[in-house]
Amino acid sequence: MKLEDLKIYGKAHKLAVDIHKMSLTLPQFELYEEGSQIRRSSKSVSAQIVEGFALRNYKNEYLHYLHRSYASNQETKEHLDLLFETKSLGDKLLYVQLRDTIDELSRMLYQFIVSVFEGHNQINR
Repeated sequence: MKLEDLKIYGKAHKLAVDIHKMSLTLPQFELYEEGSQIRRSSKSVSAQIVEGFALRNYKNEYLHYLHRSYASNQETKEHLDLLFETKSLGDKLLYVQLRDTIDELSRMLYQFIVSVFEGHNQINR
């Protein structure tokens, strides 16, 4: 199995790109405040999946990075909500699309964490 075969990785990577694009449309005063925060947290979701995948032969390490990915996704949701509620992100349709993707990714990550926890097998190298 390759990293690119993981649906959670593909969805997390695309979300990070979409969040990055959205953040560049924010008002100037938000580019380096909340914009910077949401860019970092969204990119951390896929980065943590990559790190965990590299250590997938070690169940506890793999789970550690998957949990961090889940937490970064929740942080991204908080930053997105703050941007929308403070009206820095005025595009409601974009907000809903991004929020729905974050929520779907949270469910996928949670299910993947449970799957690894319950059925992890060491990978033969």
